[in-house]
Amino acid sequence: MKLVRYGNAGAERPGLIDGDGQLRDLSGLVTDIDGSDEIIARIAAADPATLPIVEGQPRLGPCVARPGKFLCIGLNYADHAAETGQQLPSEPVIFSKATSALSGPHDPILRPRGSTKMDWEVELGIVIGRECRYVTEAEGWAAISGYFVCHDLSEREFQNERGGTWDKGKGCDTFGPIGPWLVTPDEIVDTDALGMWLEVNGKRYQDGSTATMVFKPGFLVSYISQFMSLQPGDIVSTGTPPGVGMAQKPVPVFLQPGDEVRLGIDGLGEQRQIVRQA
Repeated sequence: MKLVRYGNAGAERPGLIDGDGQLRDLSGLVTDIDGSDEIIARIAAADPATLPIVEGQPRLGPCVARPGKFLCIGLNYADHAAETGQQLPSEPVIFSKATSALSGPHDPILRPRGSTKMDWEVELGIVIGRECRYVTEAEGWAAISGYFVCHDLSEREFQNERGGTWDKGKGCDTFGPIGPWLVTPDEIVDTDALGMWLEVNGKRYQDGSTATMVFKPGFLVSYISQFMSLQPGDIVSTGTPPGVGMAQKPVPVFLQPGDEVRLGIDGLGEQRQIVRQA
């Protein structure tokens, strides 16, 4: 299934993209799309043909409603670690983005005040469907209720040059567009072979694959659960392939107001954003 949340920001309704690409309303079945196994199962039991068709092209919001945690994995692609000149970590690098960074897949990106090094990262996101504490890798895979495109935006000066943690350069408003769809695992044949790409103003900078991901999604769920419990609806963004702006040669490239960014992952849809000044 391809699940969406559509409508004005803060008032999104749950929806489903049927086999013909039509948007159908799920409000009669569920109140929202939170990624939990319970909600996914309730939707899966319904016949899409019986659901009301939504006319027009409404705005799409973040594909998961109100996650309790927005966790990310750093340096999780071998070729991305190489382009940044850093060694592969022996264990996953975990950091957080503020949940207030969430935005819809086509909403504008706001360049923070004082920003000089705003960068892009296309990433595979996952949502947790059930509570996880000290789970095995197999249990970690079973706990993933859906996949989505995540744009893990970064302000590199805030992240690396402002004294301390990465979080201050990762959690700015609009720095976490997710969607357009939350895609259930039955539609993803092989998470090890998903093409990933990102373009700025029509130029392709990232053109990679999950094949170079170091720590796979099921392992990541298991690993994180050794340090904190994961709850239904928590989301994890699993790292980016090479081609980020700070690694461009001979001169790094960073996002400016007016830039258009497009990105996508095989089977998970595409995002499009315009950069605006905050």
